[in-house]
Amino acid sequence: MLEQEIRELLAAVRDGGLAPEEALTRLRSGPFRSGTLPFAHVDHHRRMRHGIAEVVFGEGKTAEQILGIADEASTGGIPILITRLSPEKQAQLQARFPAGRCSVPGRTFIVNPPEPVAVTPGTPHVAIVAAGTSDLPVAEEAVEVCIAAGIPHVRYVDVGVAGIHRLLARVEALQAATALVVIAGMEGALPSVVAGLLGRPVFAVPTSIGYGANLGGISALLSMMNSCAPGVTVVNIDNGFSAAFAACQVVRAVRDAGQRPRE
Repeated sequence: MLEQEIRELLAAVRDGGLAPEEALTRLRSGPFRSGTLPFAHVDHHRRMRHGIAEVVFGEGKTAEQILGIADEASTGGIPILITRLSPEKQAQLQARFPAGRCSVPGRTFIVNPPEPVAVTPGTPHVAIVAAGTSDLPVAEEAVEVCIAAGIPHVRYVDVGVAGIHRLLARVEALQAATALVVIAGMEGALPSVVAGLLGRPVFAVPTSIGYGANLGGISALLSMMNSCAPGVTVVNIDNGFSAAFAACQVVRAVRDAGQRPRE
């Protein structure tokens, strides 16, 4: 249940078209309902607060636990994103939810997936920018977050600083983005360059891609945290989810502000 649905429910009570008891029943079956799982307490209210339902982190959970949480959280056709999945867990989810959306490179699965929202001129959206092809798994996780949240997005792949002309050729298109998720391994320089070129929020993702001195992404992480370009916010190594979630929140805020009636 989203905020607009709550508003419509309350308006119906106010106008006499719906009894308060019926409204209470609907709320209990919506964001305020309680679950019965012995190993998880699903936050049904989160979609109303954040625009996306509670996301399930797949690592460390058994397939049975993931399926149970997905069953509980997806009641009523709500899109549920599950991240960090092994191929075996993805296969079990696909068997339980044949209409679900599986991203093998992104290691994700969406139950009740919405159609991806196309970017049209003037539409607030997220740009997902990956330095190299090796960074694609993290970029794909970010893409799936945008899809689950119903946020328009575009992606730009293999535009790292080793051939900076590839990035410069896309500056005009990138300027149209509301927020950017910028993903890079190796020395992690791309977010600094992007933030220096564009006046947009940049959510930087260091990846574990690189030779030994990359230290599993720590060198890229430190490079991004020490960026001299303003407006760079850095998330954890390989954490495409958090960066995309933050970028989606920026887009939602801009979109919602544009939709509010002026007094």
